[in-house]
Amino acid sequence: MKRLSILAILLLAGCTREQQPLTTFIPRPAPDDPTPAGIAYLCDGRKEVSVVYAKNRASVTLDGRTWRMEYQPTDGGFRYVDTANEWAGRDDLASLRESGTARPIAFNCRPLRRTT
Repeated sequence: MKRLSILAILLLAGCTREQQPLTTFIPRPAPDDPTPAGIAYLCDGRKEVSVVYAKNRASVTLDGRTWRMEYQPTDGGFRYVDTANEWAGRDDLASLRESGTARPIAFNCRPLRRTT
């Protein structure tokens, strides 16, 4: 009976899996880094935003649309803008918003994986 109990515990222990985080910390390159670096972000609503950073610019893609944005210095975090939208955030949290209204297009975006 004791052997059976030990075997059952070992089998059950082998069935449990540790939850892996959906996102991971992936540092953005320095704004003036000339080497393109791509990062895919997972946002609320399971939206995926792909961003390629290079030489004070970011190409931000969501649902087949791409915006080419310029880096704007900030006191903290990062900010890339074009005439209509902005990609901004701090540490490992970002959002894509309309510039004039600040209406979120994709928000609570966290790095998921490198793409380049």
